[in-house]
Amino acid sequence: MPAPAITLLTDFGTADGYVAEMKGVLCTLAPGVSLIDVTHDIAPQDITAARLVLARCWRRFPVGTVHLVVVDPGVGTQRAAIAVESEGRFLVGPDNGVLSPALFALDARVVQLPVPSAAAATFHGRDVFAPAAAALAEGAALADLGEPFFTPVRLRTPQPRREADGSLHGEVLTIDRFGNVITNLMTREPSGAVHVAGRVARLVRTYGDAAPGELVALVGSSGFVEIAVREGNAAGALGIARREGVVLRGVG
Repeated sequence: MPAPAITLLTDFGTADGYVAEMKGVLCTLAPGVSLIDVTHDIAPQDITAARLVLARCWRRFPVGTVHLVVVDPGVGTQRAAIAVESEGRFLVGPDNGVLSPALFALDARVVQLPVPSAAAATFHGRDVFAPAAAALAEGAALADLGEPFFTPVRLRTPQPRREADGSLHGEVLTIDRFGNVITNLMTREPSGAVHVAGRVARLVRTYGDAAPGELVALVGSSGFVEIAVREGNAAGALGIARREGVVLRGVG
């Protein structure tokens, strides 16, 4: 069986040495384990964006993988530090909802990690979470890391609302680096249109079905309806931000 990997997902960026410090701890405590950067470009303190990225990728990695997630605006407060075992994978991070995608699995188990007195109050990523992730990668059992924890914060993606006229009302979840507007709308049929910010975006199957510069909607690889401008930036064109309302009409 191949050695497990440790993935890293943070809001630290790469201009400073924070990621390198965590990797130094991981390499020291779990030598030879592969370290995989998911992203360090989450906007500072953006728990929602980190949760959505984690939701997309955590099951894509092999059983035994350890996901280390540090987006932690409550570092140094009374928020718990936790480790999770779910569907054969492990996740380590703050108890602020960022690990929610793994917490809804029926087999999810959670422990609260101790915070050593020597841990820096501003850098649990290095002093608490990285050592726990390394221990799991080296074969430690979840139960060896802390006491069972039964009340982790679980955040759900908002559900769209179906109206009597058949329209589906939702909201913008996030915006990717291409300016694509990812909503919480879902549909199986590439028909109808999304109404957003006073504009109408027809549903298409793929970007190639749109003319250059055209505003369209399509079902993205995450399964959610996305609003895009072919060869452009939909968020910029619409002047739109997270939680803006969107309406899907005329499906079927």
